[in-house]
Amino acid sequence: MTMAGRLQAIHARMEAAARLAGRDPRAITLLAVSKGWPAAAVAEALAAGQHRFGESYVQEAVGKIRALAGRGIEWHFIGPLQSNKTRPVAEHFAWVHSVDRLHVAERLSRARSGDAEPLQVCVQVNVSGEASKSGVAPDEAPALAQAVAALPGLRLRGLMTIPEPSEDEVLQQRRFATLRALFDRLNAAGLALDTLSMGMSDDLEAAIHEGATVVRVGTAIFGTRPARAGAEAPQPGGT
Repeated sequence: MTMAGRLQAIHARMEAAARLAGRDPRAITLLAVSKGWPAAAVAEALAAGQHRFGESYVQEAVGKIRALAGRGIEWHFIGPLQSNKTRPVAEHFAWVHSVDRLHVAERLSRARSGDAEPLQVCVQVNVSGEASKSGVAPDEAPALAQAVAALPGLRLRGLMTIPEPSEDEVLQQRRFATLRALFDRLNAAGLALDTLSMGMSDDLEAAIHEGATVVRVGTAIFGTRPARAGAEAPQPGGT
């Protein structure tokens, strides 16, 4: 199948899931996860009409961002973010989905140029309690969200999660529902959130059922990710 065909198939899945949930498909954004793929693959997806791309490896992403500058791409950082990588992320990305520590948010805030638009950010929440997974615990998320929302140079948009993979659809929906309930709680507390970044290639239907506004899809668009060489460790974020 061509790149255009794969993108059309994903949009068809998203539309069907939205209509089944009684939602407007236009309220859900597809983020193409291009981490591990070269700039040429991003350019191919761009030519097929995809303009939002997610990256997790800072050095690799900056190279692609520079190579494809001026082509109308919106870049989202979706992987775990180390403190020493906050400056290039703040300088080159429009969004960061993976804020899970206040000091990382503070470093992003300081590094974001005052001349730039605010960096759009989401707080990452670990809804399945995996010790190996990034993200703040659900009961700690409200305090972090309030603190992040107060930082200059950032705009808190919502919440993100990467739940543990499961073939249990009921469990999938329960985990996504946990994030949706937290999202509603924070909005009731006065935070104007509009983004639920959740759902990937294998579980986007369950995520859309529970209110996802951004789904992060890599494998179903680009195929199986090639092996990478280099110092940066593999980082999750979307598949």
